[in-house]
Amino acid sequence: MSHDGVTLRAVMRSVALLTAGVLAVPALAGCGSDDEAGKPLAGQDIAPAGRAQVADGGTLVWAVDAVPETLNTFQADADAATATVAQAVLPSLFRLNESGRPVINPDYLESAEVVETEPRQVVLYKLNQQAVWSDGRELGAADFAAQWRALSGKDSAYWTARNDGYDRIERIERGGSNLEVKVTFSRPYADWRSLFSPLYPKEIMGTPDSFNDGARTKLKVTAGPFTLEKVDKKKNEVVLVRSARWWGEPAKLAKIVLRAVPLEERAEALAAGTVDLAGIDAATARLIDLAGQPKSTSTPGTGAAVPADRQALARYEVRKSLEPAYTQLALNGAGGPLADERVRRAVARALDRKELAEVVLEPLGLPAQPVGSHLALSGQEAYADNSGALGGQDTKEAQALLADAGWVRGGPLKEQKKEKAAGPEGKSASPESGEPAGEDDGTYIVGEDGKAGEDSEGRDHRDPGEGAGQDRAQEGRDHEEDPRNLAQDGKQHVQQGGGAQGAYAPKGTAAPGAAAGPLAKDGKPLTLRFVLPSGPGSGTLHRVADRISRMLQRVGITTETKKVSEESYFKDHIANGEYDLALYSWPASAFPATDARPIYAKPVPAADGSLSIEQNYTRVGTDQVDQLFDQAVGTLDAEESRDLVRKADSRIWAAAGSIPLYQRPQLTAARKNLANIGSFGFETPVYQDMGFLKKPKKSAKPTTEG
Repeated sequence: MSHDGVTLRAVMRSVALLTAGVLAVPALAGCGSDDEAGKPLAGQDIAPAGRAQVADGGTLVWAVDAVPETLNTFQADADAATATVAQAVLPSLFRLNESGRPVINPDYLESAEVVETEPRQVVLYKLNQQAVWSDGRELGAADFAAQWRALSGKDSAYWTARNDGYDRIERIERGGSNLEVKVTFSRPYADWRSLFSPLYPKEIMGTPDSFNDGARTKLKVTAGPFTLEKVDKKKNEVVLVRSARWWGEPAKLAKIVLRAVPLEERAEALAAGTVDLAGIDAATARLIDLAGQPKSTSTPGTGAAVPADRQALARYEVRKSLEPAYTQLALNGAGGPLADERVRRAVARALDRKELAEVVLEPLGLPAQPVGSHLALSGQEAYADNSGALGGQDTKEAQALLADAGWVRGGPLKEQKKEKAAGPEGKSASPESGEPAGEDDGTYIVGEDGKAGEDSEGRDHRDPGEGAGQDRAQEGRDHEEDPRNLAQDGKQHVQQGGGAQGAYAPKGTAAPGAAAGPLAKDGKPLTLRFVLPSGPGSGTLHRVADRISRMLQRVGITTETKKVSEESYFKDHIANGEYDLALYSWPASAFPATDARPIYAKPVPAADGSLSIEQNYTRVGTDQVDQLFDQAVGTLDAEESRDLVRKADSRIWAAAGSIPLYQRPQLTAARKNLANIGSFGFETPVYQDMGFLKKPKKSAKPTTEG
């Protein structure tokens, strides 16, 4: 579960410039009454309870994707579990609130503010006087300076994944006392609040050896409500224990065990009672909901009761919110038809984004609103719906754009050599089983075969109840989109969640609009390669890809959907540009000017002649967007910076390299007696408040005398 700023930054900013997912805009200040940010579409769902109601002690077993390869969040192979450990055991100077905005963490800071702007920006941190490392030493300037030197990019001996922000620091020194740290910048940096979260001790950051190797499996010195006891690769566990040196409210739990449990095995683990908390897919969520109902209840749309070996799921409940991440349709503008901006815009104008959001979120009872920004989500300061820069769904406008680009119906076609789907061992993929199919089962091209129940415009004429029932029944059988799958740069690959199998339909049915012939230009049909990952979690993206393909079919665009293995999806296809259309997700960041720039920066030729794309896997960028990001991160006027970020987003929309679709669902199975934990939404978890509710006292039985 990625749920807060630390996780997102660890998950976004890994290699290239970021790790698994972060997108340099200034620290955004409070917004005025005319602000467009709005409110989060969904709040957190964590079963809140006062500390007095939570028992002292107990062990929480928390399912994670994998035991982290490193405990250093600034290394390229850091992942979400790395960030979870860091949140529990290390200082974060700023936390994210319920709207995804950074606020001071009082456990570590009394204050932090810009005290000078000329001739240099100076930030003064005043530390909590009780804040100490687990060895008894006070947090201080030496720790800040060691982290700056390690991450500044000036010493190549440090194997860092990123240095944004740290490379703008000129010097760090002690302030008026040991509790004050004075940071002077060589250039203005609006996102200074993004720095030193997490903060590692100088013992880790002080030398290349300790940075590169020392913190991969051990953290000898910590400063949080928990401390690291061990990383047990044999048991696939990380064990955190209550810290005796913690100065704040003591942790309620005695121990947290982060246990590696693959997504597809979590229903079984929950039924067996071996985990207390787990991020889950929609199918597992439905089983849990059903297990808590009377035994006569059946699964809606299927008539199937909960299997006997799943009845134990009744001791859990589903806590749901929206993840601070969104799924997008990526359009590769490096070559082929999509190199033409008019074709990209036509694809975008063909999409009904509201319908796509409803497909994913309505069955879960979550707000089904399309995302209106590439750079923030509703509630965050930088958020504004800038989709108007591109325009909404308009079939006629999409067709006009295609015609203007030279794509016309009924033109002569040269014979095209058919390729097989890029499935395992080059075999075509079966839409039902996900396994390689026989030779007769070729890659399905939407637009060449029709879809039953649609007319020549692609409209669905099934009875509304029938269509909804079939879709929801299918949802119950499919795996939900894997919440682990956020976009990575080419080196760190969090497995892409939800590999959609593609848009399949019965062969031999009439193609909608086939009488007029496909769109063609220079003897070639307008066919786009829709590449998607396979494997567990493919159900949601399958459905979304199918809807998108049908929407494109209505304007004359055919799609050839290929399934590829999760292992090769990002590395071999997205990062290498071997696709036309793809679905993957980006986390939202509280600091979009810094974190989003590598994702939307204009590709430039590298010294070796290759194209340097950073994390811009769509290969679509403009000089103007780059300039707006540079201006946003370099001004200390919060409102100006926010407005510049929003302008950059409008230009990104207009370029139509990627189309935000919907905020991802966040589903968590939790034991019913767990408090202050679950689906956190934007807000940073408070680890010391997590725990099991106290058992209610038994009332005394009345007695009789006489």
